[in-house]
Amino acid sequence: MLTKQKSYHHNGACLYLVPTPIGNLLDMTQRAIDILKQVDLIASEDTRNTQKLLNHFEISTPQKSLHEHNYKERVPQLVDCLLAGQSIAQVSDAGMPSISDPGHELVQACIAADIPVVALPGPTAGLTALIASGLSAQPNYFHGFLPRKKKEQVAALTPLAQLSASMIFYESPYRLASTLANMVKVFGENRQAVICRELTKIHEEFIRGTLLELAQYAKDNEIKGECCLLVSGQSIEEQSAEVVALTEEQIRQKVADRIEIYGEKPNTAIKEVAKALGYKKQAIYQIYHEIHS
Repeated sequence: MLTKQKSYHHNGACLYLVPTPIGNLLDMTQRAIDILKQVDLIASEDTRNTQKLLNHFEISTPQKSLHEHNYKERVPQLVDCLLAGQSIAQVSDAGMPSISDPGHELVQACIAADIPVVALPGPTAGLTALIASGLSAQPNYFHGFLPRKKKEQVAALTPLAQLSASMIFYESPYRLASTLANMVKVFGENRQAVICRELTKIHEEFIRGTLLELAQYAKDNEIKGECCLLVSGQSIEEQSAEVVALTEEQIRQKVADRIEIYGEKPNTAIKEVAKALGYKKQAIYQIYHEIHS
């Protein structure tokens, strides 16, 4: 159903999505400060963390927690407040609400209840890291956090191997070495990549190199702080080399991998492999089923 939202002509009930600094408090905008002062309530991922921000900017607005463990009961309560005419600002611990942080469920509930949702621009780690990384900024693909278990992580990375877009991941410093090792296996050794750590803070650092170089660095060095990991997309040369170099057995294995990892039916897996490699579906079908004319 088509809907239309007028963001600035309403009775006062409105959900504001307010980004907060990812490190440097000077990145807080005046508009964000004003909104946090004006609203009736702030929905915070962690009220203790947000209170430090509020104290710094002398904001006395009351808070309610909204996080991954309580959203099922909290979202209806917040929607009721909004329907009663109150305004609410939602914040995460750092950066943009809904971007690898809580927020999406409340936004959906507000849209369903015809409550205006207004997003403020501001800090976000992924794009901040990307524009200083040296990798191509357009196109880009934001993934956020990968699964923790190796098999699930490899399954998530495999379909990304043929993307031409620069890729943005968030990762814990404790899992960075193992994630980079998995990326070497899936993407190859020579992809350009960048580890961005402690963005906007005094220990901000960019570590640039190939995936293999970064994997070795992460293995040999202790990495601390919040990390953003950027990986270049597949180049035209890589795409051409992959298609030319693939044997029939490797093509059969690509189909088998999709069947095993994604649970696809053979015909679906064949179609997807053909699309990725630029082959006709019939050609992959014949190779997979070992049909020789």
